[in-house]
Amino acid sequence: MSSPESTPSSGSSAARSAVLPFGRLTTAMITPFRSDGSLDLDAAQKVAQYLVDGGNDALVLNGTTGEAPTTSDQEKVQLIEAVREAIGDRAKIVAGVGTNDTAHTIECAKQAEAAGAHGLLVVTPYYNKPPQDGLRAHFTAVADATGLPNMLYDIPARSGVEIKTETLIGLAEHPRIVAVKDAKGDLAGTTKVLANTDLFYYCGADELNLASLAIGAVGIASVVAHVASREYRQLIDAVVAGDLAAAQEIDRRLVPAVETIMTKTQGAIMVKAALKLAGVIEHATLRLPLVEATAEQVDWLTTDLKTAGLIA
Repeated sequence: MSSPESTPSSGSSAARSAVLPFGRLTTAMITPFRSDGSLDLDAAQKVAQYLVDGGNDALVLNGTTGEAPTTSDQEKVQLIEAVREAIGDRAKIVAGVGTNDTAHTIECAKQAEAAGAHGLLVVTPYYNKPPQDGLRAHFTAVADATGLPNMLYDIPARSGVEIKTETLIGLAEHPRIVAVKDAKGDLAGTTKVLANTDLFYYCGADELNLASLAIGAVGIASVVAHVASREYRQLIDAVVAGDLAAAQEIDRRLVPAVETIMTKTQGAIMVKAALKLAGVIEHATLRLPLVEATAEQVDWLTTDLKTAGLIA
């Protein structure tokens, strides 16, 4: 089996190198705010260092869990710069730049490149529901706009439109479209894309991490890894080593944490509460329309994180 940092090339992918673009373990990082709702860059640096210390190869900034819909373009740049300063070359930064406006997305992509990002996360344009031809044109235009590798984010539950299998296969021909964050849950479709392209897949749905790795995903882009990075590092390493039993044990032990963080309310709400419980952040502040976890939700969270062995 390959090491956590590399994977065999698939014939047509020799030019892309055997090195994974973003490693194997990535976390879709929160954006910390102070109690008044202002951006807290000191806390962001602390969270980033905590995650890298836990085994993350890359951090995804300014995504959904990072509350990108409510942060300004300037704040997004500040966050990239602060995290880059904090972690140096210890891990890569993948910057979320996707919007439902191609011109704005391109501008965000250029700003992220200038700020020091190593790659771009480009979500399917949301709300305006473009056809597949529109998706192809959008993703191609963004990939053409910088020299950075692009990770497409397929999450139809939020965007309203899936990136169809045939569209992904076609987009894989672009030299800078190298990866997919897959939150669609179509394992059969993913298998077909993997069989026909050299795209690197990262599971974007924590409940499917093991299943996705088993069919050929190279890693995960996790929310629950905020409090389970070491466990997910062990799970991934077990899969790479061919130790399915060990991977299954870890995956099943984390079920309560995945359920409480991802299903009791919105994920960013619960993961900020979890980080506060773990003593990583002082404030679990979110920006409206998101609100902090209720006392009842924090009680559920505390119980489930203890059951999963993630807090004492």
